Amino acid sequence: MDAREALRRYLEQRRDLGESELVLDSLSVDDALRLLGASRVGTSPAAPPARTANAPAGDAADWREAIRAAGGAPEPRRAPIPGRAETTPEHVREPMPKRPAPSSPPAPRPAPDDAVHVPATQAGAPAESPLEDVPTGLTVGGASRAIFEDPAVKLDTLEEIARVVAECRRCPLYATATNPVPGTGSPDADFMIVGEAPGANEDAQGVPFVGQAGQLLTKIIEAINLRREDVFIVNVLKHRPPGNRNPLPEEVVACSPYLIRQIELVRPKVILALGTFAAQTLLETKLTIGKLRGQIHRYYGVPLIVTYHPAALLRNPAWKRPTWEDVQLARRILDRALAAGA
Repeated sequence: MDAREALRRYLEQRRDLGESELVLDSLSVDDALRLLGASRVGTSPAAPPARTANAPAGDAADWREAIRAAGGAPEPRRAPIPGRAETTPEHVREPMPKRPAPSSPPAPRPAPDDAVHVPATQAGAPAESPLEDVPTGLTVGGASRAIFEDPAVKLDTLEEIARVVAECRRCPLYATATNPVPGTGSPDADFMIVGEAPGANEDAQGVPFVGQAGQLLTKIIEAINLRREDVFIVNVLKHRPPGNRNPLPEEVVACSPYLIRQIELVRPKVILALGTFAAQTLLETKLTIGKLRGQIHRYYGVPLIVTYHPAALLRNPAWKRPTWEDVQLARRILDRALAAGA
């Protein structure tokens, strides 16, 4: 594959995941794509092989050269962020070895090969490093869980929310959807997973995460010693967007009160946000996944961990390892909360 074509595909994949800036260079993703499109018909010199989505981190300099050859200028090296071990973006850095913590709760069992990649040095290892080593992220709301006024706030049970969602007309999505997808799992779950929106399989069955991405999610859940039926799983949107397109801002606004009330009723001890839209909606930010991972955020007092959506892992297996690290962190937080009787 031509180097510029490989780079173009990589940039399009980043844009599909909601990223709008190129972390290593002072260009937006769209600007970089335009430069690459122009370079194919211009006279720019050939660039070294571009880094593809699955290439090792050491190839990052190659695609930077391709950007330079197309007319882009790299941005200056960023100053270190206090509290961070490194500032290299997560999708290009080499994973750092983790320090084993004193043995306390039993470690999650290694994920199967077809779920997430578990490095040989970590498989079957003792508990991970202490949570004090994890940077503090964003905080939304207070521990009082006071929420804005909305009719959804007055819904008393998850079953009542499901009935209201089935008749919801707050946005036009109901008109094109086959079934509402309010959520599923234990109403007393300590572990809550929030995704983006239903897909075709979910729309057909009325249950979140039942397609190929859902099967992968089930394996990830089991890999941290949880059962799917003991977890509560929801999406930001309760109806499928046509063609699986990205949620629109007004659709997110319309559905958010249901999600907030579900979190209030379940009262989980930890939330795992899957993908860009779930993370940005809950944390009220436009930061990308790469800038939100590896931190413990707080959502109305509940620890929240951000990771990649399982559908993204199917497209890019290189993200399975960081996802495994994220879910292990979420499990460690859960174990500590359970041990403290919180």
